[in-house]
Amino acid sequence: MTDSSQVEQGPLTIMLVAGEPSGDALGGQIIEAFKSITDRPVRVVGVGGEHMRAAGLHSLFGLDDTSVMGLREVVPRIPRILRRVREAADLAVRVKPDIAVMIDSPDFTHRVARRIKRLAPDVRLVNYVAPQVWASRPKRAQKMAQYFDHVLCLLPFEVPFFEKHGLPATFVGHPVVERAPAPGVGVSFRAGHGISEAQKLLVLLPGSRVSEVRYLWDIFRQAVEMTEERTGPLAVVVPTVPTVARRVREAATKWRPSIHVIEDSKEKWAAFDASDVALAASGTVSTELALASKPMVVGYRVGALTARIARQLMTLPPHITLVNLILNRRAIPEFVQENCTPENLSRELVSLLTNPSTRMAQVVASGEAIKALGFGDEPPSVRAARAILELATAPREEKDSQN
Repeated sequence: MTDSSQVEQGPLTIMLVAGEPSGDALGGQIIEAFKSITDRPVRVVGVGGEHMRAAGLHSLFGLDDTSVMGLREVVPRIPRILRRVREAADLAVRVKPDIAVMIDSPDFTHRVARRIKRLAPDVRLVNYVAPQVWASRPKRAQKMAQYFDHVLCLLPFEVPFFEKHGLPATFVGHPVVERAPAPGVGVSFRAGHGISEAQKLLVLLPGSRVSEVRYLWDIFRQAVEMTEERTGPLAVVVPTVPTVARRVREAATKWRPSIHVIEDSKEKWAAFDASDVALAASGTVSTELALASKPMVVGYRVGALTARIARQLMTLPPHITLVNLILNRRAIPEFVQENCTPENLSRELVSLLTNPSTRMAQVVASGEAIKALGFGDEPPSVRAARAILELATAPREEKDSQN
């Protein structure tokens, strides 16, 4: 790729589209990275949430309609979701950005990309955080090559996979590796929330989607109660996000008043640092916990109908936790669907809380995986931002050969 500092210094228009909180966080990091690596005027348009807005994006709409998962949640919202797809794609038609980047949330963002490709074929389209088609639906990569011009990969083994299917790709590293908390923030977190140093602290993370909280909250609650029968009382902290905060607070209040529900992202990392163990929904948060060197147990459930359809349509990967996928072994205890029971989750939590060797083995394994994701190298958000700038300015005949 060419050095973005040597391109013409005319203004660039970059469109970023995120569909849920995790993608919004990534988009916010990219916008901040643009400011740090180029003096060229960059206008950012598109769709995002609080992180992208804080970084300077005026979002076309919020994420409430698009941050859904599972048939029960998606089906009633289909008309609104499709309207949002049209609105986002029509923005690209009007603005004609130098490049449009679809961030994660493939059920939403890929629909936007396909509509843009149809209505404004000259707009360069990039996928950031590709769906794990290498694990479940490899033929989908060939379809992606019909409407995306490039993929920015979080995992090193994704590059040859996508290129094999005709889609140029660049490994930029996983953005989670640049979110590490400052050392010692856990001490002040405990003090600020009245949790003594001797008290065992469990971080409970039931997900960022309404459907995740619905299916996991009661299971996680029972798992914690069963664990306490073996280990004694635990302090419980529940980091959450705005999309589900009200639901989480209501559920926590009904359970026990002493639960600490927090929404601030800095407090979340402080809670990780302060904690002894975590019980988490599968997702980006499990990688964040690995970065924080926190032992964890991962669980996940969707509706029975959604699970049955998924099993019929997809070849499911051997693991759902990224650490396990990278290491190709079950370093992190994970339980999916029927196996996600209070008994299974509690058994592993008790082991992590009472067995130092089990804790240490998981921390070491997490360190291996985090290093493979780019920890210690240039920040992934900077690498991603630089790649976007260079793809946006590359001559048409060159961009397909860049990786």
